[in-house]
Amino acid sequence: MSDAATPAEVVGAAAAGPAAPAVGAAGPHRAAPAAVRVAGGRWQDDVRAVHVVWRRELIRFSRNRLRIITALVQPVLFLFVLGTGLSSLVGRGLPGGGGGDFRTFMVPGVVAMTVLFTAIFSSVSIVWDREFGFLREMLVAPVRRGALVVGKCAGGATVATVQALIMVALAGAVDVPYSPVLIFTLIGEMLLAAVTITALGTALASRMAQVESFQVVMQFVVLPLFFLSGALFPLRALPAWLAALTKIDPLAYIVDPMRRAVFAHVHTTPAVAHLFGATMTWDGWPVPVGLELGMTAAFGAVLLVIAILAFGRTD
Repeated sequence: MSDAATPAEVVGAAAAGPAAPAVGAAGPHRAAPAAVRVAGGRWQDDVRAVHVVWRRELIRFSRNRLRIITALVQPVLFLFVLGTGLSSLVGRGLPGGGGGDFRTFMVPGVVAMTVLFTAIFSSVSIVWDREFGFLREMLVAPVRRGALVVGKCAGGATVATVQALIMVALAGAVDVPYSPVLIFTLIGEMLLAAVTITALGTALASRMAQVESFQVVMQFVVLPLFFLSGALFPLRALPAWLAALTKIDPLAYIVDPMRRAVFAHVHTTPAVAHLFGATMTWDGWPVPVGLELGMTAAFGAVLLVIAILAFGRTD
């Protein structure tokens, strides 16, 4: 073998064994060894891995009808039971004696709650896969582990957005118009929130060994994120300590743009719009929607990197 032989030729020659001697001058020649390529390492393989993991999440979601129904029970209860009860109480104190429905105010919060719970709990499948051995088969696949995380986040975000779209479809019952501009705006904001929250859940689940531990940690994370986001109360005239906590809640910076979009399409009195549609402020300065969405995207990118690093250290 010549000194200029390629590594693929060396591997092929080793697999073929010792060469047989030629039969005479006109004897048969040994065929050139086939090129050998190690699977993985190409971006095409990573893209295929992302698609496979994403599709697996959708298949699991579509085949579990009980999960689809139960995931909608809590948001429906919040919007139509708790919201109706609070509307009868809050409506008496509205400026001008009315002109608004508190359930309309709650729609962005309930949509964000649907995204939050669905996206973050979709990460529990990582812990299940570890317990039943399927995660080991995924980790030995000849693709980058980051591709598996991206596929997982994409699948969880898609499932959460679909679930939240069902709540958006029910929002017409509380006087939210079915405006195409509003719906597409909410879809973009829901998708951004879903990717961020799924990345958070993936980062936490990558270091969990038991489902019970994951559920406890999720409750410790999910409930503060939800209650401090302003989903159930306006982010104005709050005590200083509570206002400070809402400003460091990343979910608040996705609920506020959703609420601004809803109240931009709802017909109500200026006083009610000022009360319920109040924007997030920093020391009296209204935070622009673009800055809020940019902060959410940046936070999601950081969480995605953390999730990839944590998943890369998974045993």
